[in-house]
Parts: sequence; C-alpha cells; structure tokens
Amino acid sequence: MARKTWVTIVGWVLVTVGVAALILPGPGLLLLLAGLVVLSQEYEWAERRVEPVKEKAFDVAKQGVSTWPRIMLSFLGACAVMAVGVFWWLDPEIPEFWIVGPDLPLGGWTTGLSLVLSGLIAFGLVVYSLRRWRDEAVQERKDARAARSARKQGAGA
Repeated sequence: MARKTWVTIVGWVLVTVGVAALILPGPGLLLLLAGLVVLSQEYEWAERRVEPVKEKAFDVAKQGVSTWPRIMLSFLGACAVMAVGVFWWLDPEIPEFWIVGPDLPLGGWTTGLSLVLSGLIAFGLVVYSLRRWRDEAVQERKDARAARSARKQGAGA
C-alpha cells in the first residue's frame, strides 16, 4: 500500500510539473513522460499513454536538432533562461510598477538557482538530442526534399 501511494504521489508530481513546463521553461514532454512511466508501474491507463507521449517527445527532440538555426535557438534559449536565473539570484532593486517593486517577486537564490538549473538541463538535452537524433533528422529532411522534388518532376512531365 505504501509503495502505491509513493508511486502515485511521485508520478502525479512529475505529470503536473511536466504540464506546467509545457508553457514554462523546462522539458515539459520529458517530465510528463517520466510521470507517466512512474504511474504506469501501478496503473494500466498510464501504461497505455506512455508510448504516444514518448513518440511525441522524441519527435519534438528530433525536430529541434534538424537544422542549425533551431539548434542555435535552443542554445540561446537555454542561455536566456540561465541569464534570467542569475538576474533573479542577484535580486536587484527594480523600478516600482503597480504592485511590483522595488524587489523582484520571488527573488532570491532559490528562484535563481532553479532557473539556472533549468538552463543547464536544457543544454544537456540539446547535446543529448544532437548526439542521438541529429543524423536521423538530417536524413529525414533529405528524404522529404527528394520526395518533394520527385513530385514536382512528376507533375511537370
């Protein structure tokens, strides 16, 4: 009984953080996948959803490294998240605006550290994706380009 409780708590925390990270900085699909994998140890409904989410997460990772501009944007995004984390960590005084200021909301080392760690995780995921899927993504792009070219030649003949 205690195992099922812990599996459920950890799984739902990962799923919740993953859903939040879909719109916030962070690896949303991967956290969602991790939560479903944990929940699948005890629940059949979660097990049925693991494979579709895994496929989508891997497709997104592959698309993220399919071109150099996407790779650079991913690295720049990770840098931006880390820069914001450092800014938040330093907790400088900011101009007062409405109800915000002169201190950053939730400013301090805890928020800053979590953002810096998110940026480092993003770096790691981009490097992993480059090693794991870059060649496959380039080949898929070449195949799609060849198929489009063949269709154009077939339509023009």
